[in-house]
Order: sequence, then structure tokens, then C-alpha cells
Amino acid sequence: MPNSSSMPQFLLLALADRRELQLLHFWLFLAISLAALLANGLILSAVACDHHLHTPMGFFLLNLSLTDLGCICTTVPKAMHNSLWDTRTISYKGCAAQVFLLLFFLATEFSLLTIMCYDRYVAICKPLHYGTLLGSRACAHMAAAAWATGFLYSLLHTANTFSLPLCQGNALGQFFCEIPHILKLSCSHSGYLREIGLMVVSACSGFGCFVFIVFSYVQIFRAVLRIPSQQGRHKAFSTCLPHLAVLSLFLSTGIFSHLKLPSISSLSLDLALSILYSVVPPVLNPLIYSLRNQELKDALRKMMTGFFSGAVKCRLSGA
Repeated sequence: MPNSSSMPQFLLLALADRRELQLLHFWLFLAISLAALLANGLILSAVACDHHLHTPMGFFLLNLSLTDLGCICTTVPKAMHNSLWDTRTISYKGCAAQVFLLLFFLATEFSLLTIMCYDRYVAICKPLHYGTLLGSRACAHMAAAAWATGFLYSLLHTANTFSLPLCQGNALGQFFCEIPHILKLSCSHSGYLREIGLMVVSACSGFGCFVFIVFSYVQIFRAVLRIPSQQGRHKAFSTCLPHLAVLSLFLSTGIFSHLKLPSISSLSLDLALSILYSVVPPVLNPLIYSLRNQELKDALRKMMTGFFSGAVKCRLSGA
């Protein structure tokens, strides 16, 4: 009964057997990763360069973009490599690193989304106390707590998972290393129960955050509906709806992926869900925020205009 550390490598799910489809998957993943890098890079640049975005929401949005970049860079490059070179293997250390980093960025992102909900609650329901409750030091402490929570969560789950003995082979039914699929290879009931216990504790903590989010948004919408002017209500909704959309996509796909019943599990469903919670949000998050946030749109437009005008001047001066 070998433990996981004695296993030199794992086998990942082949996305396709035909060479044409493998190359298609490579180009699709390349397009997705480039879109995520470009969109999140623009968000980071806009928040860093425009002083109008030096606000608590801008600061948390910058941190959110960092987690999105981390998620996309953790899973997609290896999938692209396997599709391009027609391989399925990932080393033991590479698998452990992938699990740790993905959990780290996902847990941090959920913590940041919870904090951003608190930001919207204070801004709309307690506007007179906004500067006090969300000063620069308080924002830095909350962001640090989010990253520390993600690190601790990832460390506990990764350490427990990769200490389990494995006796069911080394093939994972996923295109990246994911804890539920590694647990299927385990033959240790105590280690499996320990991981289930960690998941239950994590689920309870996540449920507490979910209750807080629901309560906050109930108060937010009650306050918004009491705003007399239609323009004021529109502005309040425009700052809340992007966050609510991002949060809904992240929670619904992530929770269903990890808590679905085994009877409805299948390779195609697992693959679709994993892409929805680990690959799609890093691309959609900046688009959702930039489409609904007028200040962010103005900053991006100003930055792009300055970039293109500078490029034209350089070309004209060179000519």
C-alpha cells in the first residue's frame, strides 16, 4: 500500500485522443489564458495608475485580479503543454504544487469577495462611517487576512491529501490535480475521514460567509429601494450587481463541483464544472466589473487612449 510520496507521477485526463482536437484544445486554452492575462492586466494597470480608483473597492479589485491571474496560471499552462505534446503525466511535486496553489488562490478569492460585499454594505447602508470602517489600514488588514486564510486553508488540505496512502492506481479523471479525484485513489479510511472533516469545517466557514453575504445584500437592497432618485438607485445597483454576478458564478460552480452526488458524476460533467470555476471566472470577472463600473471604464478608456496616442506619436516621429 504505497503512499503518495512514493508515486513518481500522476496521469491526468486526456482531453481528446485525436491529434486535431488536442491542438484545438491547446489553441482554446491559449486564447483563454491570453484573454485573462490581458483583461486582468488592464485592471491592475488602471487601478494602479488612476488616482480615482485608489479606493477600498479598487484596492480589493486589484487583489481579486491577482487571484484570477494565479488561478489561470496554475492549471492552464500544464493543460496546454499536455495537449500540445500529447502527454498526460504530471509529477508528484507538480501535482502537489498545483493543488496547493489552486486552493490558495480560490480560497483567497472567496475571502476577498466576502470582504467586497462588506465594502458595498458599508458604502450603501453606513455611508457616514465608510471612511472610518474602511480606511487604508483596515483595508490592508482585511486583504492580508484574506491571503493568510487562503494560505492556511490550502496548506491544511494539501498536507493531508498528499499524506494519504494510495492503492487505486495513479490516474486522475481531471485535466488538473483536484483533491476529490486524488481521494478516489486513497485506501486509507482514517485519512479520507480526516479530509472529509476538513472539508466539513471549511464548508461551515464558507456557509457562515454565505449567510453574511446574503444578510448584507438583503440590507443593501432594502437601502437602495429607499433611495428617492432613480439615478441614485441606478448608481447603487451598478456597483453591487457586478459583485453579485461574480460571486454567484464562483459559488454555484465551485460548490456543485465539490458537493455533487456521486450518482450524477461523469467525466464530461466534472470537466465542464472544473472549467467553470477555475478557468472561466478569471476571464469574466474583469469584464463584468469593467462593464458595470463607470469609473473603471473611464480609467481604462483614458489609459487605452493615452497608449494609442503615444504609439501614433512614436510612429510619426520615427517616420
